[in-house]
Amino acid sequence: MKSTSENLNPFAIAQSQLDEAADVLGLDENMHMFLRQPMREFHFTIPVRMDDGRVRTFNGYRVQYNDARGPAKGGIRFHPDETIDTVRALAAWMTWKTAVADIPLGGGKGGIICNPRELSPGELERLSRGYIRNISRYVGLRQDVPAPDVNTNPQIMGWMLDEYEVLNGAHEPGVITGKPIELGGSAGRGAATSLGGIFAIREAAKTVGLETQGASCAIQGYGNVGSGTHKFAIEILGMKVVALSDEFGGIYNEEGFSVKEVVSHLKQNGRLQGLAGSTEISNPDLLELDVDVLIPAAIENQLTGQNADRIKAKIIAELANGPTTPDADDVFNEKGIFVIPDFLCNAGGVIVSYFEMVQNTSNFYWEEDEVNERLDKKMTTAFKAVIEMAENEEVPNRVAAYLVAIDRVAQAARLRGWV
Repeated sequence: MKSTSENLNPFAIAQSQLDEAADVLGLDENMHMFLRQPMREFHFTIPVRMDDGRVRTFNGYRVQYNDARGPAKGGIRFHPDETIDTVRALAAWMTWKTAVADIPLGGGKGGIICNPRELSPGELERLSRGYIRNISRYVGLRQDVPAPDVNTNPQIMGWMLDEYEVLNGAHEPGVITGKPIELGGSAGRGAATSLGGIFAIREAAKTVGLETQGASCAIQGYGNVGSGTHKFAIEILGMKVVALSDEFGGIYNEEGFSVKEVVSHLKQNGRLQGLAGSTEISNPDLLELDVDVLIPAAIENQLTGQNADRIKAKIIAELANGPTTPDADDVFNEKGIFVIPDFLCNAGGVIVSYFEMVQNTSNFYWEEDEVNERLDKKMTTAFKAVIEMAENEEVPNRVAAYLVAIDRVAQAARLRGWV
């Protein structure tokens, strides 16, 4: 078992992962130091008039990590435990994600420290509009394009888009992605992260020789991404989803769960536990189940040096951002577990966000089948580039993904004459 003193600061982990890849790549020291830090970050306060008449002040952030390859791109999170280091780390991972997917964008991220469940719809709208008022000068189709993330959704993106357009006096749908389709959103965007992850799992299964039909799967996290992955794992891969969890705990049934029964139970009860025919388990228990594919789709730092040696899955598909610490990575590499790193596995969302930007710019919109076909091609190409790098350099998949991404970002920065 690894040391109990491992550093769980997400930005320190992101920097550590970069350092390891930079060493393998033989990256010039000046470029290495440049890529270790965000290019820009904004800290601001958002005063919001609450329904009872008082004014409450919220803290917000936006980090534009690197835009050498194109405008910064990344979601906005509403979370009570949001920190600037989390936002920095996620902005860094977005930089590598857009690069490994080979789309012409950089990386950014934003967040507000708040608990949206405590806010009324009116308060949530005023908070969303206040966020955009703070960053409107620094975002745009050619600067930085936000999107939904944890606890944000198409409606919130709609409010933000409207506020931006009011401030700028022009119709500019491409400034925000993940919008409602009626406001210029893309078909297939809501399911894109889940579907992209399924395409990555399909390719990983081919690589390790796993037959997905009937293979067992456990999914930690049952939000938009986790629930979508449940659906596609059954429909596309023929897998048996035997365990699921949400913030309250998990459920297990060796025969598997149907999407219909889970969704129906959730609508009635607001949580997974208590579903008829299931056994209650904890989130830590779910991670340690003997399954073929483990899908962490919740939050960061779930697989650490403390539990890595008890993980039994053959494939770990990281649909969450930063679910695995460096100490856990070391254990998985020793055990021969095939890890699909987060910024490859969950790149489907940003890929289709890019497609949304393209459609907004051209004012011509694609059918969902065309979006999904293009997504499949992008995900498969990115996966193969990472695996080829891993084999050629004899390094783990995460390091290989960094090698592919860092080389592309460094080349752009170098060609610009920045470093």
